[in-house]
Amino acid sequence: MTSHAENTEFRRASELDADRLAWLALTLAPGLGPKRILDAVKTLDTPSRIFELRLTELEGLRFPAEAAQFIFDGKARAAAEAEWARAVAQNATIVTFACEAYPPRLREIYDPPPVLWVSGDVRQLSRPAIAVVGTRHPSPYGTGVTEMIARDLAARRLLIVSGMARGIDSCAHKGALAARMPTVAVWGTGIDVVYPKENKKLAEEILALGGAIVSELPMGTFPAPQNFPRRNRIISGLSVGVLVVEASENSGTRVTARCAAEQNRDLFAVPGNVTNKGSWTPNTLIKQGAKLVATWEDVWEDLPSQVRLELEAEAGTGLTAASKLEPAASLLPDPVLRPQEAMVLEVLRTDESLQMDEILEVLETQLTSAEVFTALFELEIAGRIRSLPGKNYVRTL
Repeated sequence: MTSHAENTEFRRASELDADRLAWLALTLAPGLGPKRILDAVKTLDTPSRIFELRLTELEGLRFPAEAAQFIFDGKARAAAEAEWARAVAQNATIVTFACEAYPPRLREIYDPPPVLWVSGDVRQLSRPAIAVVGTRHPSPYGTGVTEMIARDLAARRLLIVSGMARGIDSCAHKGALAARMPTVAVWGTGIDVVYPKENKKLAEEILALGGAIVSELPMGTFPAPQNFPRRNRIISGLSVGVLVVEASENSGTRVTARCAAEQNRDLFAVPGNVTNKGSWTPNTLIKQGAKLVATWEDVWEDLPSQVRLELEAEAGTGLTAASKLEPAASLLPDPVLRPQEAMVLEVLRTDESLQMDEILEVLETQLTSAEVFTALFELEIAGRIRSLPGKNYVRTL
């Protein structure tokens, strides 16, 4: 994990760097997108030259009139200095496209963000990663399989990247945390604006375990619908591949899958029940050539050989604090169940929950209600099942 002292040293050096300030100023100028900013900087000797250009020269860079005037009047520089101060106050790091810490895989995409706001360990952004994405309304099956695969891949040092949205995204991060490994969340808000709000604890856990939260949006940016499809290119851009779990036909997950294809990233998908609308996107992607995934091995065997070697070397040397901890619980043999627990577990499914009354009805000739209640309690404590609202139960994977 990057220490507070290391991050502070990075920011102090940057405060005196006019070029980094110029990158930030361009990002904050109205009407300028990533591609136009990158193209403009390529024409300059140094990015800081932008502060010295005449208005006509700025317009000659194909800047909109509003952006050119904003920079020429000095408002862009003032905004950049104020934004820098806000980031330092939040113990955040600003990484520009020219920084050594900028993630190398993200440089490869068509329109990489010129500036990244990062809370947590910046180095995580450059590690081998797999993006895990899907619906905000997963089935019990989708929830379970996401946590299982994310946990098992994270235990083998493959970084889990997602968007920390409700549903599959959150399950992916939780799976990595269950393996006691870092994970990276890419937000469609400023890194100081938690969205959704109920994920505040999850965000804290990500940072506490050495992960990172990253955004291309300034501090204080609140949720806006147009920001989330845009951030999807960063999720896939940081990763060597994208794993889709559950998503309906019109899900925003398709945007991430399309970004993965355009960025020449490997595409993986978990098959689902054909009668479940959430299975439409992953099943369609598999028909179109995505790798079918049932366990972590299906992802692992398709990783580039250099990535596998890097991960195996990291596992051997214990580069991260989390890597020294015990592997995921899924790697350990399951404990022997009592007969009553085995009977209850046999009734439950991974892809559909059963209500308490339904469980009692199925087992009424074999177990008493007290035995069923006790078995459910013991199975939940052991992590073999999960209880859902309304006294519903589902088997974990």
